[in-house]
Amino acid sequence: MSSAEPTSDQVTRTDRLTPAEITDVLALVRSAGEVDGADPLDEHVLLRLRDPDAPSVHLTARADDGALTGYAHLDTTDPVDGIGVELVVHPGFRRRGTGRALARGVLASATGPLRAWAHGDHPSAAALAVDLGFHRARVLWQLRRPLAAPLAEPRLPDGVVLRAFQPGADDAAWLTLNARAFAEHPEQGRWSADDLRVRLAEPWFDPAGFLLAEESSTGRLLGFHWTKVHERPGAARIGEVYVLGVDPSAHGGGLGKALTTAGLAYLRDRRGLDRVMLYVDDSNTGAVALYQRLGFAHWAAHVNYHLG
Repeated sequence: MSSAEPTSDQVTRTDRLTPAEITDVLALVRSAGEVDGADPLDEHVLLRLRDPDAPSVHLTARADDGALTGYAHLDTTDPVDGIGVELVVHPGFRRRGTGRALARGVLASATGPLRAWAHGDHPSAAALAVDLGFHRARVLWQLRRPLAAPLAEPRLPDGVVLRAFQPGADDAAWLTLNARAFAEHPEQGRWSADDLRVRLAEPWFDPAGFLLAEESSTGRLLGFHWTKVHERPGAARIGEVYVLGVDPSAHGGGLGKALTTAGLAYLRDRRGLDRVMLYVDDSNTGAVALYQRLGFAHWAAHVNYHLG
């Protein structure tokens, strides 16, 4: 985003992108991610881009020659808590007002509160947010850790065993556990069966890397560590602590630490990775402290801005 002079780019609003437009947006996203060191759109938006039936509003900015210079996505499924906004400008077309033009298009297209993510916490995004009246409401940290560093052996509480997730058989029980573990989380705790289904169908999904902690006497799920591996042409592979959760009834027994180390060992020993990342709210001091004790360090920040 930029506070440069008004751009001559044409901003267009649509409720559905054509396949060619989706290809253009994904190419822009890759270019921005390579330059900025942070993906400009989160996974939720990327999944919606590939789902033609997902209710979304799309804003595209194009130069006179038709080149895609910027893109904004509006998730309109939760107008009460706020319409989700993500915006990206092509690195080759920055500082010429494209971001501001898209932001004005967002304001003209939306009714109700807005929640806009700035991935990487770029100063230009912060400046534009201030100019438009947004306030900084939430910060998501990305932490990283080398996997070459020593890992403690997972020490599970008595009566708890680990096993791999079984698609189809474990879906309902996992969704119930996820909702309990993330009851206060603004996104994760609201996952539906469809949210789970689309991720299980992703090329990166590996059931062996989706670890479940089960009470051996009853079969009740107590926690989980879902890992993910990011693989991109020309980029180093990196693992992710994708989602880690523990049932509130099992807090305080060391299960979260055991699940974390078990997942890290899987990424290192079974997938051959040498580094791992995760995302955590900076306000979640308990989780941040756990991850820091396990050798994670701050890498980047993503900021959520609110308006209204």
